[in-house]
Amino acid sequence: MRQSIFDPGEYERRIEETKARMREEELDALLVTDPANMNYLTGYDGWSFYVNQAVVVTPDREEPVWVGRGMDANGARATTWLSEESIDSYSDDHVHSPHDLHPMDYIADVLDALGVSDGTIGLEMDAYYFTAKSYTRLQENLGEASFSDATLLVNWVRIRKSERELDCMREAARISENAMRAGLDTIAEGVPESEAARAIYDALIRGTDDYGGDYPSIVPLMPSGDHTGTPHLTWTDREFEAGDPVIIELSGCRHRYHSPLARTAYVGDPPEEMTERMEIVVEGVEAALDVAEPGVTCERV
Repeated sequence: MRQSIFDPGEYERRIEETKARMREEELDALLVTDPANMNYLTGYDGWSFYVNQAVVVTPDREEPVWVGRGMDANGARATTWLSEESIDSYSDDHVHSPHDLHPMDYIADVLDALGVSDGTIGLEMDAYYFTAKSYTRLQENLGEASFSDATLLVNWVRIRKSERELDCMREAARISENAMRAGLDTIAEGVPESEAARAIYDALIRGTDDYGGDYPSIVPLMPSGDHTGTPHLTWTDREFEAGDPVIIELSGCRHRYHSPLARTAYVGDPPEEMTERMEIVVEGVEAALDVAEPGVTCERV
C-alpha cells in the first residue's frame, strides 16, 4: 500500500461485518460500485470512478476482488491491502466501446469464476456510478442469477466509526476551520467571489502545519447577495457588495474522511435583525451540543 492509514485488523472487521449482513440478506455475492464503499472495504483511492469498477465480496472468500480498468490496476496495488490474486482488470477496448463490449461483461465473467453466477447477487442499485446499462448487461450475461437491491448494505457497516476514523474526521475538521477562516478573511467589498474560492481551495489542500488536505467530494458553495435563498450555487466573477449576506459551505478532507462546515457572513455591518437571529442560532447550537452524548437520540437533541 502507498501508506498505512488503517491497520489490517480494521479492514478485516469491515469485511466480516459486511459478510454478516450479506448472510442476513441471503446474498451469495455483493457487487460494490459506490466509490466510497469501495474505499471503505479495500482502501482503493483513485479518481477512476468515471469508468466502471467494482469490488466483489463473497461470503466464503477471505479477500474481496477489485475489478477495474487495466491502467487503474496499479492504483489498486498502490492503495489497497489486497493481494495480487484479488486484483483483476479489463482491457481498454471495454471503455466507451463502439463495439459490443462493456466492462460489466468482464465483471460477469469474474462473478462466474467465483462460482456465484447462478446465485443471489446484491447490487448497489442507487449508487451514482452504477448505470442502467451496467444493470442490463449483468442481466444479459448472468441469466441464471437473481439480483437484490443492496444499496445501503455497506453504508450501515460504515455508520459506526472506529477511533482511527474519528481521528481522520478530527483532522478534516481542522482543515475545514482553516479553509473557512481563509474564505471569511478574503470576503470584502469589491473582492470577486472567485478570489474567496481561491483562498478556500488553497487552504483545503494546504491543510495544517502537520498534514495536507485531500480533494473533497464537494466544491465550496457560496451564494451571495440576492442568491442566498438559492442553495448549491458556486462562485462567479461578481464582486461582493456592501450589504451582501454570503453563505459558505465547504468540507476539509483527510484520507477521504470529511468534516463539513457552513457559515454565514455579511459584507459590512449586519442589520440588527440579522444580529438577533445570529444570537438565537448560536444559542440553539450550544443547547444541542450540551445534550448530545452517547445514548441520546437525535430527536432528543
